Amino acid sequence: MSDDIDFGSEDETTGDGAGDSGEFARMLEASFASSRAQKIEVGAAVEGTIVALGPEVALVDVGGKGEATLAVNELKNDEGRIEAAVGDRIHATVVSISGGIKLSRRLQRGAASAAQLENAFHSGLPVEGKVEKAVKAGYEVSVAGLRAFCPQSQIGDGRDSDPAAHVGHVYAFRIVEFREGGHKFVISRRRLLEEEQQARAEEVRQQVVPDAVLTGRVVSIREFGAFVDLGGGVQGLLHASEMSWSRGADPAKLVSPGEELTVKVLRVEDGKIALGLKQLTADPWSTVAEQYEVGQVHTGRVTRLAEFGAFVELAPGIEGLAHASTFAPTGKAGGWAKSVTIGMSAAFEVLSVDPEKKRIGVALVDEGSPRAGTARTPAIVTGARLKGKVERHDKMGVFVFLGPGVTGLVPVSETGVARETELRSAFPVGSELEVVVLDADPARRRVRLSVKAIAEAAERAEVGDYAARTATTQAGSFGSLADKLRGALEPRKK
Repeated sequence: MSDDIDFGSEDETTGDGAGDSGEFARMLEASFASSRAQKIEVGAAVEGTIVALGPEVALVDVGGKGEATLAVNELKNDEGRIEAAVGDRIHATVVSISGGIKLSRRLQRGAASAAQLENAFHSGLPVEGKVEKAVKAGYEVSVAGLRAFCPQSQIGDGRDSDPAAHVGHVYAFRIVEFREGGHKFVISRRRLLEEEQQARAEEVRQQVVPDAVLTGRVVSIREFGAFVDLGGGVQGLLHASEMSWSRGADPAKLVSPGEELTVKVLRVEDGKIALGLKQLTADPWSTVAEQYEVGQVHTGRVTRLAEFGAFVELAPGIEGLAHASTFAPTGKAGGWAKSVTIGMSAAFEVLSVDPEKKRIGVALVDEGSPRAGTARTPAIVTGARLKGKVERHDKMGVFVFLGPGVTGLVPVSETGVARETELRSAFPVGSELEVVVLDADPARRRVRLSVKAIAEAAERAEVGDYAARTATTQAGSFGSLADKLRGALEPRKK
C-alpha cells in the first residue's frame, strides 16, 4: 500500500495517538455494522465509508473482508477538487471483484466511457440513462454521451398508458446489446424492474405468515372478491366473505382498484394466500346478548331462503333464522315461502338467542299485527278467545297454529262435530279457526283448545238475545192494547 495514502493527521483529532486509534476503530466498527449485509458482486450497488485517501485511489470499507478501491478522480468536482474526506459515506457500484473489490461512481453518474459500458454489458452492470425522446417502437436514451435504444416493451412494467410519460426521466437500465463501440446499443429498464421485483417478492414472502397484518394495494375486483398486491407482485385473495361481517356484501361496493388496504393473513396454502379484512374489526356477535332479547321486535332484511326457513339480517354480521314452523300454515308444502322474498325488510320478533352458537331464532310479525314494532305480548291463558290456523291433524284431534312457536290441540271431543266426521274435511289445513283456551301449561308447552266452547257460547248468546227480544215484544203488545182501550173510552166521557 502506498505511503502517500492519508489516514488522517493529528491535526484532525484531539488527543494522543491512542485516542486517534480508538476513534478510527470505532469508525470502522460502525461502518462494518451498517454494511455487513451487503452483497458484494459485480453490478451490485453498495454503500461504504471512506477509510483512506491516496493520490490515485481511495480505500472504502463496504463490509467485506477487505477494503474496496475507488479512483480518486471519481470523488472530484468539475474544478478538480476532492469533494470527500475520510469517514464520509458514499454510494458506488461494484465493477470488478477480480484481484480485489473495485468500485465506480461514474456509471451511476452517467459519465462512463465506451470501454466501461462494454464491460458493464458483459458483467451485467446496470447503467443510468436519460430518456431523450420517443421514437418508432421505443425510446432514444442518452447513456454516457452515447445514444442507446430502449424498446417500448422494455421501458416499464407493461402498465404504461402514455408513452410520453417517460421522456425526460433518468432511469437505471440493463445493457442487453453493445456492439461496434456503441453503435448498436440496446438497453432494458424492465429487466432491472423484474429483478428488483423478484428480490422484493422474496422479502414479502418471508413476511406472509398466518395472522400477519400487512398493507397492500387492490389490483383487481371480481364478483367473488378482490386480489391484493402485498408488494413485489405477491398477491393474495381477499374473498368477499372475509371483507365484511355482513353476508352477501358486494366487493365492488367495499373496495376499489388502487385502494390501499390493511389486511390480515388468514392462510398460506400451496403458495395461495388468503386474506381477511373483517378480522381487523370487532365481531358483532360479541355484543348480541346485550342488544337482543326474547320478545323484542326488530326490523330485518331477508338475505336467503332455504327449505327449512328464511335467513334474516338484523344488523351487519348478525343473521337470524325464521324457521318454517314459525310461519302460519297454508295447507301447501313450502307455502310459507310465499310470505317472504329475498331483499324484503319487515318486522321480526326474537324467539331465541344463543350467542355462543351464533344463533338467533326470529319470526315474521304480520304487518297489521299490533305487535309490529313492539314487544310480543301473547295472551295464551285459560279462557282466552283466540284465532289461529289449522296446522295438522292426527287421531288426537286438530292442531292449531296460534303464533310463532305456539301450537295448541283441539281434542276430538272439543271439535264440536260428530265422531264419524272427517276432521280433514271439517277443518282444512290453513283455514282460520276461532278457539277458546281450556288450559295452558307453558312449561310443558301444552295448550288445550276448544271449538265446541265457541259454539256453546254462541248458543247461549242466542238464547239470551231471544229471551230479551221476547220480553220486549210481550211488553209492547200489552201497551198497544191499553192504548186502544183508552182511545175508545175518551169520546164517551165528553
